[in-house]
Amino acid sequence: MRCGYFEAGVCRSCTLLEQPYDEQVRARQDACVRALGDPDGLVWLPPVTGPQERFRNKAKLVVGGTVDAPTLGILDGAGRGVDLRDCGLYEPAISDVLEPLARWIAAARLVPYDVPSRVGELKHVLLTASPDGELMLRLVLRSTEALARIRKHLPALQQTLPALGVASVNVQPAHAAVLEGEREIPLTERQTLRMRVNEVDLHLRPRSFFQTNTAVAAALYRQAAAWIDEVAPATVWDLYCGVGGFALHAAAPGREVTGVEVSAEAVASAEASAAELGLDGVRFLAGDATSFARTAARAPDLVVVNPPRRGLGSELAGWLEASSVRSVLYSSCNPDSLARDLAAMPSWRPRRARLLDMFPQTTHAEVLVLLGREG
Repeated sequence: MRCGYFEAGVCRSCTLLEQPYDEQVRARQDACVRALGDPDGLVWLPPVTGPQERFRNKAKLVVGGTVDAPTLGILDGAGRGVDLRDCGLYEPAISDVLEPLARWIAAARLVPYDVPSRVGELKHVLLTASPDGELMLRLVLRSTEALARIRKHLPALQQTLPALGVASVNVQPAHAAVLEGEREIPLTERQTLRMRVNEVDLHLRPRSFFQTNTAVAAALYRQAAAWIDEVAPATVWDLYCGVGGFALHAAAPGREVTGVEVSAEAVASAEASAAELGLDGVRFLAGDATSFARTAARAPDLVVVNPPRRGLGSELAGWLEASSVRSVLYSSCNPDSLARDLAAMPSWRPRRARLLDMFPQTTHAEVLVLLGREG
């Protein structure tokens, strides 16, 4: 992948861009092997790779510049906007709309937020593209001052961008390096973006989490489903379930699946997907994963965990160590926190593992591990 921004020193986010891709994959695989300790009996499947460019289904763009010439990209060291509209990472559904979106921002007179002077309104533009090419747009504002103006100009944007299905305003009033705030204001009747992954339709709401690489995420869910079927559990928990990707792929006749997620919005989305698929044996609950596990009357046969980068933490790892769970499927985006969690679960041993290369050109690694009890 060639990038003019990288070569000019404008953006260095793709830290490994100059390294051959096969070397990148080997380095990420080595990091995962070190995290797991390469114990006897562990079977590594070949890494899953996808496109090296045009793979990101979401863009998180800082808005800078002026109201007549807004920039969409990042900030430089002085806090000024750097335009990255031609970034080669975004799916075409996203990159193709950035120019007309910038023109619309100017037409709607949405003043970019200037970090050094703390003046302006529009802080970020957040875009997500579905496999069908539909778009979700979120405008992160300092206040609601421009809300009426946005509503007035929205029909023009919808006419220019017919793929725009979901739009909202997020209010983030703090002068801080925080992407979004707690308040979300819908702009369109639709508030969910349909993400078609394998045979499952997931529904993303404005604040829902989803992997940034749709093709590799689909492979992740397929691999998880295959290993779960290999173990053939009667009961499954999907902790940190998000919008239900693992839980919905784990569903099978006669199998009881429970997904737990702290976000009530994500749970509502997961429930909608389960209803569409007619999955009577799948349920979703809003709550803290660790609290749910610690207070449950009975442990399941298999637990799926897909924690944030910080990992499971000592409480949940300790519960898994002491529980009667027979198998754990751990999806990790951070080999370091995975290694810490495994150290707190000494009776568990990795049986199967696979690197899924979600983030080409970076050091980030996603690994799926099937754990079984020692002995």
